[in-house]
Amino acid sequence: MQEPISITAIQSISPLGKSLDEIWDSYTNDLSVFKERQGALVSEISETSKAEIDRIKASDTKYNKLDNSVLYAIFASRKAIDQAGWNGSDNFGINIGSSRGATALFENYYADFLKQDRAETLSSPTTTLGNISSWVAHDLQTQGPEISHSITCSTALHALLNGIAWLQSGMCDKFLVGGSEAPLTPFTIAQMKALNIYATTIKDYPCRAMDLSKSKNGMILGEAASMACLEKGNLQGALAVIAGIGYATEPLTHNVSLSTDAKCFQKSMTMALGDLNPEEVDVIITHAPGTIKGDLAEIKAIKKVFCNKVPSLTNNKWKLGHTLGASGMLSIEMAVLILQNQNYIPIPYLDLDVPKRLKYILINAVGFGGNAVSVLLSK
Repeated sequence: MQEPISITAIQSISPLGKSLDEIWDSYTNDLSVFKERQGALVSEISETSKAEIDRIKASDTKYNKLDNSVLYAIFASRKAIDQAGWNGSDNFGINIGSSRGATALFENYYADFLKQDRAETLSSPTTTLGNISSWVAHDLQTQGPEISHSITCSTALHALLNGIAWLQSGMCDKFLVGGSEAPLTPFTIAQMKALNIYATTIKDYPCRAMDLSKSKNGMILGEAASMACLEKGNLQGALAVIAGIGYATEPLTHNVSLSTDAKCFQKSMTMALGDLNPEEVDVIITHAPGTIKGDLAEIKAIKKVFCNKVPSLTNNKWKLGHTLGASGMLSIEMAVLILQNQNYIPIPYLDLDVPKRLKYILINAVGFGGNAVSVLLSK
């Protein structure tokens, strides 16, 4: 980090709610938000949140043709720039990613193609990955750079890294970064089930993220969008300051490519810490999606980096599931809320150490392909 970067706003729409107050209320109870739909556990936004998305669709006939991954991003982006006090004339940059993109819309278009043997006119432009950032830029009327990408489950944190790079290069003064995912489709869920990582047991906590004693995988898909506003410097009134960033990629030895001790996380966490004494870190928000091997590998990596003084650990996937490309920014949001409220969020089925202070929080994310990112936030 050449200099600190401030998070001046963060907003999301997720199964936890559509405002920071709602989301904090969700975090302060021990309930998960999963429901069964078409034979699978999922985590979906509430009916009141769906009504907000319907209002966006009704506001412009063009928006009726957009996938939920785009509409969720528009909703969260509007709220984020409003919180930060930005407007379109600021010409801020945009980098919004998605692991899977316009999943439902693509599946619907393809199903129609199989029936009719022809494609609909908008089937290509409304399902390209760049669709998300370009529509958000149109909606917010900014003229800054628009970037979209997919780096699987670490997508949102890679967007954050890219925003930081643009700010530190001097090519932009402000950047909107985040991720959006609407993966609750039969084919997407079937793909996760084919990997034998999807939860099959319905109980109080079907996704037992970070429970190293579990005997079954328990990943559950969720939908969400989360956006953060970044500005250069340690600004007065900022929600949090990005004090360090780290990234690493493991050699591709398998399609999911994560070593038993997550070497990519060891490298990314060490890079993010920089010159900071590891003992200064108070909390780590893990990526841990609820899979046996993935959770264990990350914990092993943490123990190698922090040795005998592992910080307090926590996670949000036991509560809201895995939102793929949006998940990293939801973890950033969780960290911001912890710092703002000075209140640690435990995992109800685990006996974890409670931190004595809440000043430095490290956030991890990794995706298929071993693309790890670690971000250090400070109060």
